[in-house]
Amino acid sequence: MPGAIHAEGLVKTFGDVRALDGVDLDVPEGTVLGLLGPNGAGKTTAVRVLTTLLQPDSGKAVVAGIDVLKHPNEVRRQIGLSGQFAAVDEYLTGRENLQMVGQLYQMSARDAKARAAELLERFNLAEAADRTAKTYSGGMRRRLDLAAALVVRPPVMFMDEPTTGLDPRNRLALWEVIQDLVAGGTTLLLTTQYLEEADHLAHDICVIDHGKVIARGTSDELKARTGGERVEVVVHDRDHLVTATEVLGGFGKGETAVDNHTRRITVPVSGGAKLLAEVIRELDTRGIEIDDIGLRRPTLDDVFMSLTGHAAEEKEEESQ
Repeated sequence: MPGAIHAEGLVKTFGDVRALDGVDLDVPEGTVLGLLGPNGAGKTTAVRVLTTLLQPDSGKAVVAGIDVLKHPNEVRRQIGLSGQFAAVDEYLTGRENLQMVGQLYQMSARDAKARAAELLERFNLAEAADRTAKTYSGGMRRRLDLAAALVVRPPVMFMDEPTTGLDPRNRLALWEVIQDLVAGGTTLLLTTQYLEEADHLAHDICVIDHGKVIARGTSDELKARTGGERVEVVVHDRDHLVTATEVLGGFGKGETAVDNHTRRITVPVSGGAKLLAEVIRELDTRGIEIDDIGLRRPTLDDVFMSLTGHAAEEKEEESQ
């Protein structure tokens, strides 16, 4: 049985750009799907199609059991959307923005006012509630936009890079909001470039690149595909980077990554703590002083690199 969000073979082109190239998605009710991919991969295009803002060239999409193409207005009554950029009225106060959204959804004035007060408190905006939105910082506008998407407690939510521009404190606060929503039965599709965000929140992850789904699974499943452990070494002297890279390459089971700025070398290995001791001995024999060394499991960053050949934040989002 299809999930609360279901897509089959979505295709969307913009001129010569194939933004979506046969995308399939399925998000079971009450779960979070993390949609990951580098800028320009097609994430935002997929969200726009699923939220009725854009029609695909071909394919099928069903949200909350409703066909997106046949009954877009009915879909809109069942979803909440927070896009990449805050969509608030600058000339209304924070409180007025939220009350307006509530009344547009035909809530009573009393209920809209109560819900606005609740969300302003939850998103740490209560003190600025009666200031016009044009006086808000970028992060405050972002939080107000997220609050507006939650006014009517929609059963299905779409969040397109929701924590962009938020400081760590407010990012963690939003994570708590998301976890509470999902615990209450909300289904969420989340696009993000903060890989730790997907690791923390998503039940399943779908990696998209050049408009195609190239991998899917839980965080642990994707990391297992990358395989093995990683030895990370930070050399004390940048002049020793080349020699240290040669040393680690001799122990490695794959491509060695070097960050010249941080003097960090990373290589996939097998052998665990015993091998780590051998690496330390060999570096010492070569007279290479190190500031740090460790053994770690693959991260979603490693998954990204192995699947796409580049990092998550590489090029500007195309006009999708």
